[in-house]
Amino acid sequence: MAGFTVNYCLDKPEPEITLSLQQQAHPDEIASTEVFFQRLKELIMLPRIGALFLAFAAVTATIFTGVGVADPAEQRLAGATVRKAAYTRPETIAPPAGTRALDAPLVLSAPPRETAEEAKAIYQPVAEYLSTAIGRRVIYRHPGTWGAYRSEMLRGGYDLVFDGPHFNSYRVEKLNHNILVRVPAVHEFAVVARADSSFKNLNDLAGHSICSHAPPNLGTLVFLSHFENPARQPVILDTRGWESIFTGVQGNRCRAGVIPMASLKKLDPNGRMRVIFKSKPMLNQAISAGPRLSPVEQQKVTAALLSPAAAGPTARLRSEHKVGPAFAAATNKQYEGLSSYLRNEWGYY
Repeated sequence: MAGFTVNYCLDKPEPEITLSLQQQAHPDEIASTEVFFQRLKELIMLPRIGALFLAFAAVTATIFTGVGVADPAEQRLAGATVRKAAYTRPETIAPPAGTRALDAPLVLSAPPRETAEEAKAIYQPVAEYLSTAIGRRVIYRHPGTWGAYRSEMLRGGYDLVFDGPHFNSYRVEKLNHNILVRVPAVHEFAVVARADSSFKNLNDLAGHSICSHAPPNLGTLVFLSHFENPARQPVILDTRGWESIFTGVQGNRCRAGVIPMASLKKLDPNGRMRVIFKSKPMLNQAISAGPRLSPVEQQKVTAALLSPAAAGPTARLRSEHKVGPAFAAATNKQYEGLSSYLRNEWGYY
């Protein structure tokens, strides 16, 4: 939007107005602003009450464009003439000679579940391994925050992504990605409460506090999907880590918690918790590839990640995210429909 400043004088028989446009305003914005001020110039020929209205309108317009009234030292009256500022198109930086957009590095990313330093130790070896496998540079980029991760993913800024099944399903549906490999084990979530609680089913939890990761964590979204009426949804207390969720329920910080069944078996071998809901098994995390990788390159990535040679480069990733000895091959069809868990999350649909 073109910014402008207005100078006006009301102590003369005919009020005067000067318009100054920002130097970098676009020509189309300049033209539309000039039409607006031509009408204002006509208004200043009215009696003084018209001039007062003009002053109010000018100040209001200044506020809406986010530009303050000009400094008095810079004010100059010009007999109600409009001065058109020259427009210089910002310089476009051309890519180096002989390169194409496809020659830019491919970006591997994942949700910010770890610090930037921890994540680099996990994903950088994978990026280097894939660079060699497909003959094209792959870099790892830490998103910093969940908000930045979502925004960058939605605009197509990531070429290779490792995250939850609902995100993978969404990228297939909306961003022209293909799912290449997956974690072999399935996801199964439990909603647990203290053994001495009176809760018997999910409906009993309406309006109560629940320890869980903040949305769009899959377990939390699966849990909330059973409460169609927002007024009856439980209150999610953002709790980081399955053990913290478990101890939060045990210590009465919250009335129930959402925990993967696999984690619950390790945290509660003696059955101190009551399982009041268990989800259907669903596919686990996966790696998808975007349209900047050709079909041949996507096949090479898949083959590389399924190869025994991937054992070393993916060791830390597999350990941190319970992948097991190796990834399994995946298809888009397997993840179809899981994107529905994101329908009530801001920015996706």
